[in-house]
Amino acid sequence: MAETIVSGMAGRYATALFELADEAGSIDAVKADMDKLTAVISESADFARLVKSPVFSAEEQEKAVAAVLGALGISGLAANFVKLVAQNRRLFALPAIIKSYLALVAAKRGEVTAQVTVAEPLSESHTAALKQALVEKTGKDVGLDVTVDPSILGGLIVQLGSRMVDASLKTKLNSIRHSMKEVR
Repeated sequence: MAETIVSGMAGRYATALFELADEAGSIDAVKADMDKLTAVISESADFARLVKSPVFSAEEQEKAVAAVLGALGISGLAANFVKLVAQNRRLFALPAIIKSYLALVAAKRGEVTAQVTVAEPLSESHTAALKQALVEKTGKDVGLDVTVDPSILGGLIVQLGSRMVDASLKTKLNSIRHSMKEVR
C-alpha cells in the first residue's frame, strides 16, 4: 500500500520513518513533531534556508537542527530521524519527506487530503463549510491543504485525488475572454 502512495528518495525516508513509528506505536507523536517542523520551515526564513541550502556542511546542519529540535521540544524518534537526514546530507528533502509521511499517516487512517488554492486566507467558518461539503461528497474524512495564491483573484481551486474543480475568478475571466474572441 505505502509503495503506491509515496515514491522517490523522500518516499523511502518517509516510509522508513512511518514503519519505525508504527512499530513504536508513536505515529501520532511523530506526526505532531513533523507538523511543528513544517510550521517552523514555513515561518522561519533562516531555518528554511538552512534546510534547502547546500552551502552548509553536514556538521553545521546537524548542530543547527539539534538546536531547533531542542527549542521545539522535539525528541525521540522524530528528532533522531531528522538528525539522521541531516547527517546523510538530505536535509533539503525534509519538506517532501514530511509531506510523504503525512500522506502515509492519512492513508492508514482512511483520510484523504484535498489541495485547496484560494486568493486569500479562509475564515474558520468557510474552512469548516468546505471540509463538510467534501466529507459529504467523498464519504471519507477529508483534510485540507490550503495554499494562498492571490493570482487566482477570487474563488477557489480544489483538487482531491485526480479530480479538480476550478472555480477561480481568473479561470472564469479567461473563459469569458476566449468566448469573446470566438464571437468576432
